[in-house]
Amino acid sequence: MSGHAIDAAAPAGEATRLPWRGLLALAGGGFITLLTETLPAGVLRPMGESLGVSDAAAGQLVSVYALGSVLAALPMTALTQRLPRRPLLLAAIAGFMVVNTVTALSHDYVLTLVARFLAGVGAGLLWSLVAGYAARMVVPELQGRAIAVAMIGSPLALSLGVPAGTLLGQQIGWRWAFALMSVLAVLLLGYARWALPALPAAGAGRRLSLGSVWRMPGIRSTLLVMVLYVLAHNVLYTYIEPLAVQAGAGAWLDRLLLAFGIAAIVGIAIAGWGVDRHLRALVWASVVGFVMAVVSLLLWPGVPGVLLLVTMLWGVAFGAVPTLFQTALARRAGAAAGLAQSMLGTGWDLASAMHPQTILAYAYNDRPLTRQRGAPLRLYSPVKLGYKLTKYVTSMSFTRERHGGYWEDLGYPWLAGV
Repeated sequence: MSGHAIDAAAPAGEATRLPWRGLLALAGGGFITLLTETLPAGVLRPMGESLGVSDAAAGQLVSVYALGSVLAALPMTALTQRLPRRPLLLAAIAGFMVVNTVTALSHDYVLTLVARFLAGVGAGLLWSLVAGYAARMVVPELQGRAIAVAMIGSPLALSLGVPAGTLLGQQIGWRWAFALMSVLAVLLLGYARWALPALPAAGAGRRLSLGSVWRMPGIRSTLLVMVLYVLAHNVLYTYIEPLAVQAGAGAWLDRLLLAFGIAAIVGIAIAGWGVDRHLRALVWASVVGFVMAVVSLLLWPGVPGVLLLVTMLWGVAFGAVPTLFQTALARRAGAAAGLAQSMLGTGWDLASAMHPQTILAYAYNDRPLTRQRGAPLRLYSPVKLGYKLTKYVTSMSFTRERHGGYWEDLGYPWLAGV
């Protein structure tokens, strides 16, 4: 997957050192995008009560965001490919300011639903811009590291932003939390206008069709490997709890997951360090590392030490995946990097949708779904916002006793889907 360098004619790709100011602006865009997506999950019940709808209906505020992102990523990227990059990115950030303000002020459920859908549309566009923008800001030898820095906003939003946003929503109210998101978008808008270089449309403004990008050498194979990898990861992740129980480490599941998370951070660091010089080798190492983890679990089931080592190897391998595949696609696609990145985002979501515990429900207990339960259709995804993931926090306390969790104490598996 060494590929070829991104569009040699791109005028802004001259930086021989990482342009930290611009890359941090891109990371800020990713931070706000992911925080806008996940914030309702932490204040779901207060939002439902304020809008006069059930918890199930309030949950659709997350679903329509994801729907807007999936539906808009490819067509929006294709329609805007002739436009200069910086105004387009600034427009996407401004869109988050508008829709979050509408969400904060709205007392109408349908209006809020529309605002959330449009937020998802903006997210689909922004995610397709970030990696390509970062790559075109630097010389080819630094493109992988530039992408890694630009994408750091996502893990920061998940690890820091989501808990902080949820806490703020509980302390000052969910409306003020969304209003604060709008303020952050305004600040980012000014910073990005100052920090980001002006980039013309890639490929001298030539419009490329999705079909032509799909047929480029290496695009389909890269996307196929990525989808299969993420799908395999999601399936294996489903069984980490029974694997821990089998090894007699069920009570240590949280620490096992912590080890996975730390290992994934190490994987991100390794990818950022070597992606520009050793892309092909790192992709192979990531694939082989995952395969070795699966084979080890099959050969030595129920051995605690093996499970810990395998989990860490698996975490390192998976942590490197986003940076590696984004860089591989950017190199393959050249001037069409934006379209290729939108395909990657859609493929990643497709792998999640193909999880064996993903359910599109139209009935409950052999009866059609009621409005209170999300009629006419309700989507459950165990790798997104499942019924067991935290929706809101009512209180916090410290204890010396060890608990497995509310649902675990009732006998449900750690990741039981729905």
